[in-house]
Amino acid sequence: MKKFVQEFKAFALKGNVIDLAVGVIIGAAFGKIVSSLVNDIFMPLIGLITGAGNVSGMFVLLGENTTGNAALTLEAAKDAGIATLNYGLFLQTVIDFLLMAVGIFLFVKLISNLRKQPEAAPAARLCPYCKQVVADDATRCPHCTSQLEAVKA
Repeated sequence: MKKFVQEFKAFALKGNVIDLAVGVIIGAAFGKIVSSLVNDIFMPLIGLITGAGNVSGMFVLLGENTTGNAALTLEAAKDAGIATLNYGLFLQTVIDFLLMAVGIFLFVKLISNLRKQPEAAPAARLCPYCKQVVADDATRCPHCTSQLEAVKA
């Protein structure tokens, strides 16, 4: 049992496990922000454009409306046991997903740009005799005039 506890402690305290936990927590918070953006900003605008007040409430009845209510709501249809095709909820979920994907893409792109290391300049060619910097295509050292070997491309 003691060995199991030690192995679990070593696993749980690895850097990548902690990074994963932080990522899940940030992802959950980010998901709430995107859901709020979709529900509170985009869906009312789409509802205004389409003429429907609430996009998530848009549906098609798949059964007969026996309630006599012409303006049946989604909740009333469910209560009456009428099958519905809820394309408004689907549209809202698709927009939610697309915004989440764009947000994650931009976040990953930002992080990868921050992690980029500047490319190291190629090492300068040194004269083997005087140790001064010599041009790559030089055949003679300008400092000590020693004959140099040609650089292999």
